[in-house]
Amino acid sequence: MNYLKGMALALGLTLSTLTLAASVTDLAGRQVTLPAKVGRIILGEGRMLTTLAILEKQQLPQRVVGMLGDFEQLDPAGYAQYRQRFPALDKVVRLGKTSAATFSAEQAIALKPDLAIFSLSGHGPDVNDHATLKRLQAAGIAVLYVDFTRDPLLHTVRSVEVLGQALGRQQEAAEFIAFYRTEMDKVRQRLKLTRRQPTVFLESRVGLSRECCETMTHGMIGRLLDAAGGHNIAGPLVPGMHGTVNLEFLLKAQPEVYIGTAIGNPASVARGVPTIALGSGIDAATARASLRKVLGRPGFPQLKAVAGKRAFAIWHHYNYSAQNIIGLQAMAKWLYPQEMADLQPEDTLRRFYQRFQPVALNGTYWTQL
Repeated sequence: MNYLKGMALALGLTLSTLTLAASVTDLAGRQVTLPAKVGRIILGEGRMLTTLAILEKQQLPQRVVGMLGDFEQLDPAGYAQYRQRFPALDKVVRLGKTSAATFSAEQAIALKPDLAIFSLSGHGPDVNDHATLKRLQAAGIAVLYVDFTRDPLLHTVRSVEVLGQALGRQQEAAEFIAFYRTEMDKVRQRLKLTRRQPTVFLESRVGLSRECCETMTHGMIGRLLDAAGGHNIAGPLVPGMHGTVNLEFLLKAQPEVYIGTAIGNPASVARGVPTIALGSGIDAATARASLRKVLGRPGFPQLKAVAGKRAFAIWHHYNYSAQNIIGLQAMAKWLYPQEMADLQPEDTLRRFYQRFQPVALNGTYWTQL
């Protein structure tokens, strides 16, 4: 301690300034003391790999020792790309399947990680899972919460910043944050030219249930829709992040725009599963055909948005990644084709992969009738 005090005086700093570098405030508002060396990481969700890759780049699998199995289960084609690039991912211990209920704290502790990275909300242990938090902390494991799901607009930049600090990747984090803010500003500047918000219905995970209709409002892609300038017709009815409305409500409300989220992939297409297919390994024709098919469900052809070809679909996994800005731009262009005429989300997607992903862009991430 005396050495630290002496060094602080020599540098003209306070002791708190010196120790600040070893701690960070996470997205749960917790002050987390960081390990001196973060050599072993576990992830509360496997899909965090796409965000972690922004910072770790070609070194991605070197520090990850455990993760939930949601990436390979819910986005198998996307995970296959990563596994082909990084065969070592096969050796990463799966701490569960696709939910917090399957997460094994015993396995996590046995891996002796230096740092656990969890989401405020999502498929893995979240901020309300106090039992898992206490067990990991009791084992001497630092736990850091980030958020790309509950409030992506407010938390994406801060989450990347926190991860950069924790992993010693501040420069990589700063480069992505500059990219994110620039692309966000493109939407914000053009929205100043708009006069009214078009009404939108956002149907979540289309085809997962036979019942109509799961939706997102005050969280996840619902927040991105707000930032894209849409008026979410389910907002007043669904107070949380997601919920369900019925077909009669839709037919009465007659939203100007329909947007469905896609959970289909090449494997589900091969099995004939009635979902919208987007993402890695999906070509444009397959994506569009899958949207047409789900909009043939009873009642949907009677929607004016469908009849008028103002119906679109977007990749559902934008709910769990820092690349959410790309989905936001796509929606903004659908809602305001004139004001956003020069906005190019396809180019943003291409540049994101070139600059921040260790795998090539190979797929379709949105489509329309």
